[in-house]
Amino acid sequence: MMMLKMKNLAFVAALAFCLGSCTMTATQDENETIAETQAEWVDLFDGNSTSGWHTYLRDTVASGWTVVDGELRFNPEVAQEGRGDIVTDGEYENFELELEWKISSGGNSGIFIGVKEDEKYSNTYRTGIEMQVLDNIDASDNQIENHLAGTLYDMMGNAEVSQPNAVGEWNQARILKNNGQLTLWLNGVQTADVEIGSEAWNELLNASKFKDWEGFAAYSKGKIGLQDHGDVVAYRNIRIREL
Repeated sequence: MMMLKMKNLAFVAALAFCLGSCTMTATQDENETIAETQAEWVDLFDGNSTSGWHTYLRDTVASGWTVVDGELRFNPEVAQEGRGDIVTDGEYENFELELEWKISSGGNSGIFIGVKEDEKYSNTYRTGIEMQVLDNIDASDNQIENHLAGTLYDMMGNAEVSQPNAVGEWNQARILKNNGQLTLWLNGVQTADVEIGSEAWNELLNASKFKDWEGFAAYSKGKIGLQDHGDVVAYRNIRIREL
């Protein structure tokens, strides 16, 4: 009888320990989820100025980029010194990025992540991964499916998932990058999903123009960039949430 009681006590103690450990693990996972969910959104564009941005490899924002009616607009009809892509002052690694864009007829632009600002790289696209911004109807770069609006440029996406609004209307872009997993959405439709550095990623990379580019997608932490592709484009409601 004594032996049976001791066995029962041991079982109860083991069960209590297991329940405590399981509860602790569940609570920890729940707290981590809550922490991510409650991470604060930060505006990257205040709607009034170009504060927080500068032209790539320069100290200030070139004159082609102006703020009008709460929009960050690019107009290519300026002298050459007023041209150039712009990037954020800060760098980001794991994040959720949301913004809206509006393109002109026949226009082309892009949203970059992971940009390494360094003199040895001539432009943002040498290192940055691009989400395409495009007029799918009249832009000259509309013949290749993974060059269409919302795609992971020259790597992933097709005509089925590229569903931009008409020229002159706003489009909603969302980019989620967390521990290498990269997912893109355009107007609520997922256009790409792949883990950077994975076998699937390497297959896409090797089939792209970036195959032999030193530095492309090589930096897990980098700047956000907006492209001057020589066409009128506008951005607004740019915000980020770090994970």
